Amino acid sequence: MTLLSHGRHSFDVAEAVEALGLSRAQTLQALARLLKKGDIVSPARGFYVVVPPEYRTWGGPPGMSFVDSLMTHLGQPYYVALLSAAAAHGASHQAPQVFQVMVRDNTFVRNKTVGRTRLRFFSNPNVAADPVQRLTVPTGYVTVSTKETTVVDLVSKPRFTGGLGNVATILREIGELRGAELSRIAARRDRSIARRVGWLVERFGEVDHVEALLQAARADEGEPTPLGPAGGRRGPLDRRWGLRVNVVVDVDV
Repeated sequence: MTLLSHGRHSFDVAEAVEALGLSRAQTLQALARLLKKGDIVSPARGFYVVVPPEYRTWGGPPGMSFVDSLMTHLGQPYYVALLSAAAAHGASHQAPQVFQVMVRDNTFVRNKTVGRTRLRFFSNPNVAADPVQRLTVPTGYVTVSTKETTVVDLVSKPRFTGGLGNVATILREIGELRGAELSRIAARRDRSIARRVGWLVERFGEVDHVEALLQAARADEGEPTPLGPAGGRRGPLDRRWGLRVNVVVDVDV
């Protein structure tokens, strides 16, 4: 396809009108034909992604290949997050079933299904402040949470990450973490998240500076935090982290 030969993988209606030299109505008709043939997909109104031949049977390219241009089109800061980010860091023993993306407010971005790719958006008001990194992909670049941001997000949303056992397994695989960075990110959430992160990282991960996490956890303040948010209030008390260990964390090894 012409766009692919020029290194373009996505475009909007205005760009298509200019490239084809047709009226807007004629351009939309041409795009509708391409959509029907499966040559392109439309993850958002007025935005189109070229489907390379190798992904034709998928019904669309993988999320990593178009999420950056999609979010630019939507004007939303973002980063690839949770299990999708863990996989990008080589720490996912199970293929994520959805492509998880963090935005400032997911009430303004709808979940989408593009071929086999199911995009799910999650809210983080600190999306523009939490540490991220830019990774190279065949279509350009993509913004992904750092390992530390990924871990804090995983602990913050266990319901969407396979539970704390899966989080612990990822901690075993993700490599060394920076405790000072973890503490800064966790502190932007709340004290309960800092406590859970510290407890899990100390047991299942590799961290260079656990004392920073202990400071963020402030274990001597307030009531103990339940390790499992939905696990009830009973269980042994871990005074070091100010945690009520109310669930059993099983690691899949």
